[in-house]
Amino acid sequence: MRLAAIADIHGNLLALDAVLADIAARGVDLTVNLGDCVSGPLWPAETAARLMALGLPTVRGNHDRWVIEAEGEALYFSDKLAREQLGEAQRAWLAGLPMSLDLNVGGVAVRLFHATPADDNTYLMEDKQGGRLVQSDAPVIRSRLGDLGGTRLVLCGHSHLPRLLTLDGLTVVNPGSVGQPAYSDPTPPDAHVSEAGSPHARYAIVTLRDGAVAAVDGIAVAYEWEAAARQAEVYGRAEWARGLRSGFVK
Repeated sequence: MRLAAIADIHGNLLALDAVLADIAARGVDLTVNLGDCVSGPLWPAETAARLMALGLPTVRGNHDRWVIEAEGEALYFSDKLAREQLGEAQRAWLAGLPMSLDLNVGGVAVRLFHATPADDNTYLMEDKQGGRLVQSDAPVIRSRLGDLGGTRLVLCGHSHLPRLLTLDGLTVVNPGSVGQPAYSDPTPPDAHVSEAGSPHARYAIVTLRDGAVAAVDGIAVAYEWEAAARQAEVYGRAEWARGLRSGFVK
């Protein structure tokens, strides 16, 4: 059984379509979506339409929630743009996404969430240090996970950084970001950047065999990122365009 995990699309339809084509070519059995679907100065409504048609198991990201619920200064430009462009049915779909999902895939108990089980806006595997995201210590990550019962595979996103960890028989995978390889979070006192280091669209494939995780493959897919960068520039988002072209903030 082969399971594909996608996350942090952020309205990048070109990257999503490239990833979906790559997944189809590899004969994956099931694809799951780990949230932050539409928020970005790109193609929010078109991305929502594509995802709704696919009907993938999908969990809510923090930006998915903010598109629906945030008000005033808490509503970032990309969230506001998505809210304005989404249709009523698309907003209802986004509002109805669950915070987490439990699946049984190939005899393996799998839990999906965006950031941590308890908070869609807290990094699971990273700490903020020196303006960057660095890998947290194993006991810290385990404490953020809480009681997972019989779960053997955790799939999450949020940091946009591909990671694979094993903790006492538990496999934790962040597939990286489909649509936004670099970003800057200026929120004090812990302003920081996340940089994948290349413009590729990222996702992961987990192979499950005999009730266990047999392999995890991180995939980086080339797509028309120059076209995506130009779309960000249409909305005046030079920092987005820079990240889309390079995978770096600066």
